Amino acid sequence: MREIFPVLSRWYASGTPFGLATVVAVSRSAPRGPGAAMAVGPDDAVVGSVSGGCVEGAVFELAKEVVETGQAQLQTFGFSDEDAFAVGLTCGGEITVLVRSVSPEADTSFAEVADSVAEHRPVVAATVIDGPAPRGATLAVWPDTVSGSLGSSGLDAAVTADARGELAQGATGRRHYGPHGERREDDVTVFLQSFAPPPRMLVFGAIDFAAAVARIGAFLGYRVTVCDARPVFADPRRFPDGVEVVVDWPHKYLRGTEVDERTVMCVLTHDPKFDVPLLEVALDSPAVYIGVMGSRRTHEDRLARLREAGIGETELARLRSPIGLDLGARTPAEVAVSIAAEIVALRWGGSGSPLAQTAGAIHSPHLKPV
Repeated sequence: MREIFPVLSRWYASGTPFGLATVVAVSRSAPRGPGAAMAVGPDDAVVGSVSGGCVEGAVFELAKEVVETGQAQLQTFGFSDEDAFAVGLTCGGEITVLVRSVSPEADTSFAEVADSVAEHRPVVAATVIDGPAPRGATLAVWPDTVSGSLGSSGLDAAVTADARGELAQGATGRRHYGPHGERREDDVTVFLQSFAPPPRMLVFGAIDFAAAVARIGAFLGYRVTVCDARPVFADPRRFPDGVEVVVDWPHKYLRGTEVDERTVMCVLTHDPKFDVPLLEVALDSPAVYIGVMGSRRTHEDRLARLREAGIGETELARLRSPIGLDLGARTPAEVAVSIAAEIVALRWGGSGSPLAQTAGAIHSPHLKPV
């Protein structure tokens, strides 16, 4: 959804209604998770995806119908081996999609939500998907304000409280209520889609590999910062647009910047005068991934220096070095792919093994993001 907001904002500003399909539930080996979105706009233009291609044709027709009628619809798509030509997911999973018409008249707060996402301000979009409440009704919830309504002041109040809790966790999912927000009832189902600020990727060492790592980090949805103490290397012209470039000693910058449990760090300098003081700070942070470039011999020397600095074995075990998965990578772009692969595997609990050598569901419902 975050990726297609710029196009949707232009359609919304034009005043022409468009159909927005959002995945609100999945089961088994579904190809995309809750929050994945596809929209059908003017001249049958399409952006986004809800299934990676399996049911997009059916969703396209459904979106056009919803725009014509103005009535939101909830549709479940699953796998059917009884009819090879049935509209379903070839992967064997199941997704439930809410399709609604979006326009300034139908959703008065859509532009505010889109602006918040673009400006990295946290917001939750709450949408009624089922029950005795207006299907497709929306409520936008920020940490300090709300906009819109789900049709009942009691329901609005209950959803607002839950949405702020979900936003603190960056969580997206369904909640159930009574018609007036009663907690012990489940007549009304509301989809809460959190748009927390994107996680950060901190790249230390503005070497040739850093530009490739920054590019793939931005592609994966991270807010990327590259830091190096050497101005000749920390030149914004060497990096993709949108990547923040900072000239500072890495350990000093890290000590003064925000790091949370979603932050990933890629230390590419492999120079002890930069690495050791930086890693002392990094290993005291909650960052989920700390990858460090260098040969095995370089890493052994690095570990010895860190032990001398008083870093314990538990902390040292957090380091991922040599950085990346074993892909046989050589070029900066290939190395960036190996680093990204390790980060993705860590996030979703993947093994990093070839799928041809694994068994069971490809998109395991038991794997949760880290």
